[in-house]
Amino acid sequence: MKLRLLLLVCCALVSGQRKAGFPEQEKEPKFWNDWAQKTLDKALSLQTLNKNKAQNLILFLGDGMGVPTVTAARILKGQLRGQPGEEGQLEMDKFPFVALSKTYNTNAQVADSAGTATAYLCGVKANEGTVGVSAAAVRSQCNTTQGNEVTSILRWAKDAGKSIGIVTTTRVNHATPSAAYAHCVDRDWYSDNEMPADAVEAGCKDIARQLFENIPDIDVIMGGGRKYMYPKNTTDVEYPGQPKHSGTRKDGRNLVKEWKGHYVWNKKDLLSLNPTKVDYLLGLFEPADLPYDLERNKETDPSLSEMVEVAIKILRRNPNGFYLLVEGGRIDHGHHEGKAKQALHEAVEMDRAIGRADLMTSTSDTLTVVTADHSHLFGFGGYTQRGNSIFGLAAMISDVDQKPFTAILYGNGPGYKLVNGARENVSTVDYQDNSYLAQAAVPLSSETHGGEDVAVFAKGPMAHLLHGVHEQNYIPHAMAYAACIGQNRAHCLASAGATPDPRSHVTSSASGKHSTR
Repeated sequence: MKLRLLLLVCCALVSGQRKAGFPEQEKEPKFWNDWAQKTLDKALSLQTLNKNKAQNLILFLGDGMGVPTVTAARILKGQLRGQPGEEGQLEMDKFPFVALSKTYNTNAQVADSAGTATAYLCGVKANEGTVGVSAAAVRSQCNTTQGNEVTSILRWAKDAGKSIGIVTTTRVNHATPSAAYAHCVDRDWYSDNEMPADAVEAGCKDIARQLFENIPDIDVIMGGGRKYMYPKNTTDVEYPGQPKHSGTRKDGRNLVKEWKGHYVWNKKDLLSLNPTKVDYLLGLFEPADLPYDLERNKETDPSLSEMVEVAIKILRRNPNGFYLLVEGGRIDHGHHEGKAKQALHEAVEMDRAIGRADLMTSTSDTLTVVTADHSHLFGFGGYTQRGNSIFGLAAMISDVDQKPFTAILYGNGPGYKLVNGARENVSTVDYQDNSYLAQAAVPLSSETHGGEDVAVFAKGPMAHLLHGVHEQNYIPHAMAYAACIGQNRAHCLASAGATPDPRSHVTSSASGKHSTR
């Protein structure tokens, strides 16, 4: 029996694995000691805090990017470069300040992307499924909207004279971006087609409409979601023979036609723009969400990093600075579908976008924050060896059913599968496939979010304000303080020698509604 187990372990180790191992230099204590000393020197340099005023603010939001996802993406990034992977660095790893964010919604222990977006954009914790409204608003109940609206840091920045932008790999009216501009008691009200008739009759507005009406002159909007902007049954420009991609609006409005700035729907037109001559840009590259990066048509669909580069080139022309929200939104979708490879490649692409933004900005005047809205029931383990493919098999077999298993596993989701009443033998399938459904412990059609804290990485002016463990709604307040916008202006006036205006502070009503001046 022991011999059989040993043979199975060996098979698990060699089947579909990259060559494991570690660099020869790591055998020497000097390597580790020197590395630690260099890190110590960098840490000591942080004693001089960057207290500059933040001219620019950038928030990178990895939807569903919990700490296990960050770690696995780091390994993947290294392995894509031919390295073992564990010793590598993501761009966010280089940020000097790290905190933890508590992600629960007011009514949910395990959060959703709408309530969390309201927290890290509007500074107010909210109920799951609602965007841009306080916890006094009830999901899907239109009559609880009015009087419970809360404004976002995107609005605070615009009111302060900054340029503002939204870039996402999902629909531009999906949960994360919508909290930046909309006040809606249901995250799924993408257009009036998705709303119940009584909500429309009661005067509630769909999210796509609010994108164009609530905050005048958003400078840059890029992502997917074309079909929600066009009248019902309008043929899509890219998919004319596919009715599912046609327009959905019942009110007959063509929101794209109402847009007063530049409009593009493909990569070629986007990259051919002269950013010095574009004041307002709307880019809608798909009827709904953008494709996964692994499946993206590189001729027609821009990458997240390409969109970010164009956005910053446009926004930075404003001498008053800018606020940019960037969402790697399909990390979350990959996890929900149990497709870990898709999710992790999405995270690596967001890391490229962070690197691109770093090259185009300076830590002297730009506060950059990277975080997630929530985590997922995603993990990897099984005592894998150094350099083991992040998508490979664990270095052991189950001592219960004597079958191998992948290092990556989900707590629940569509990857649950039984063959003849027993767990599937993964060595008989292609677990390296881009869309392989990683094994899950509990069968669900869609894997769920996780409830643990997520990381917050920060660099630039006042980045040290993001430290320790915080409520998620603290994030926009800290960012606003760094930029002297919203309710956080008194300290800036005082440092400039002026008498602080008491009206520069925001008062909160019992409902949690905020008004900025």
